[in-house]
Amino acid sequence: MNIGQEILKNLKKEISESEYKHYIQHLVYDVKNSTHEVALFYVPNALVLNWIKNRYTEKIAHLFEIKTNSKVVVKITLKNLVDKTKKQKVVEVKQGNSLLNPSHSFSNFMVGGSNQFAYSAVKSISEKPGVLYNPLFIYGGVGLGKTHLMQAAGNVFQNEGKIVIYTTVEQFLNDFIRHVRNKTMDLFQEKYRKCDVLLIDDIQFLSNKEGIQEEFFHTFEALKSAKKQIILTADKPPKKIGGLESRLQSRFEHGLVADIQPPELETKIAIIEKKCEINKVKLSKEIVNYIATVIDSNVREIEGILSKLHAYSQLMHVDINLEFTKNVLRDQLAEKRENLTMDTITKVVAKNLNIKPSEICSKGRNKNIVYARRIAIYICRELTQNTMPQLAQYFGMKDHTAISHTIKKINNLIKDDEDFKVKIDELTNKITNIS
Repeated sequence: MNIGQEILKNLKKEISESEYKHYIQHLVYDVKNSTHEVALFYVPNALVLNWIKNRYTEKIAHLFEIKTNSKVVVKITLKNLVDKTKKQKVVEVKQGNSLLNPSHSFSNFMVGGSNQFAYSAVKSISEKPGVLYNPLFIYGGVGLGKTHLMQAAGNVFQNEGKIVIYTTVEQFLNDFIRHVRNKTMDLFQEKYRKCDVLLIDDIQFLSNKEGIQEEFFHTFEALKSAKKQIILTADKPPKKIGGLESRLQSRFEHGLVADIQPPELETKIAIIEKKCEINKVKLSKEIVNYIATVIDSNVREIEGILSKLHAYSQLMHVDINLEFTKNVLRDQLAEKRENLTMDTITKVVAKNLNIKPSEICSKGRNKNIVYARRIAIYICRELTQNTMPQLAQYFGMKDHTAISHTIKKINNLIKDDEDFKVKIDELTNKITNIS
């Protein structure tokens, strides 16, 4: 029995038999490619991978530490990508190996209006590295696909035999400190300045770190002058990163700066459908639309929800229907709604329907105002604890019967018009995400 099997055997003692059977027993330890610093495991599909990553990666690492008395980085990837991974060059970046995720490819990245520009830029670079846009600076919110795009290009380069370093600023900093302490800066500089492609995530964390900014500047200059491709990601554009040296900001902006916006509803639906197809999860159109309208624009959250639904379905031995989906996600959605007020809801509805908040609460009978008022009343009833008399007072209605009549009208529209229902759900999601 190898050490990976021993660790899984120990883990089995600490979890339920059902979870072990459905998830942990699918883990396969890679004896050949694992090291004393990195433990590699493979799983059969992405849903099992996400479930284990989210819940057991730290626990497995802890069991390794107990067994070996040293810290181990646990890496989990898909089984059907094992052979491909073995062929790829592994580049050391942080006390061990930092692997590109082989499942990140251009073919499984969902392209929409919100990310088309960034996608096209990275795709072009993957065909002509160091020539078109260097550096390429991608920025956007959490979970929108920045790392996926960057690593998709990295995988293309690695398959062509290029030396690719993928790292985060935190890993780069830790590596820098380690080499300074060991007085081996020549090795650090050779490592980062001799690669063909440098991919760095979360460049905003260079902020206010003068020593590492100095070293990164010289690394950047060496690679740029040698026409080696550099791709960077951040949560904001260069000019908005405080504590960044002006010369670095200037060089980041000298290449191409591309942003990724939150996906629009249609793209979110396409992403969910694609994820379901990849992971062989069957969801009705009704459930797909519901998930798309109640979640944030974070793609990782989509994957997490699908993993959660799959896990609950397997453990509870029930089919995934709309009611089941709502029950599974109830607590997750409730957290977003605790601090909502009628003022917040009214402002968002007004902004989206292009009227003034004061008009919604007025006696105005204009068709557009009445339409907006009804939607605001319905959403306030759904998302707040206010009673019908309280709603009537806030919206200037006669009494609670007028509120009841309004809600009935909206419910009928939702029942008869699927497009209207999706719009209401999407608007509800926008409001809950504000809190």
